Amino acid sequence: MLRVARPTNDLALVVAFWRDAVGLHELGGFVDHAGFDGAMLGMPGASWHLEFTHAHGEVVARAPTREHLLVLYFDDDDQFATAVARMESQGHRAVPSENPYWDRAGRTYEDPEGYRVVLQRGSWPPPR
Repeated sequence: MLRVARPTNDLALVVAFWRDAVGLHELGGFVDHAGFDGAMLGMPGASWHLEFTHAHGEVVARAPTREHLLVLYFDDDDQFATAVARMESQGHRAVPSENPYWDRAGRTYEDPEGYRVVLQRGSWPPPR
């Protein structure tokens, strides 16, 4: 199991982006656990998920660089097109990737706090 956790200033806004635009499922969450609120998002049955937390009274900075990425691979053309359409139907537009590699077969988007997600057309590991 892998959990990637990061803090946020606006839990509801970040959850809406990753749920409604990216298409992840809200798997769980908590309110006022030792001064923290949080939400876990991912795909049901997957061995990973994202956790977003908000510490009451704390302010966190935006993403430190444009290279802070989460990459989601789509090995099916229709699934990739659906993911891009969902993102753009929520009002998000692709941004040029800092590393041009990701623009060859993918689209890069920013979440409300500047962290980036790449929707990548391809599989992992890539063919050699």
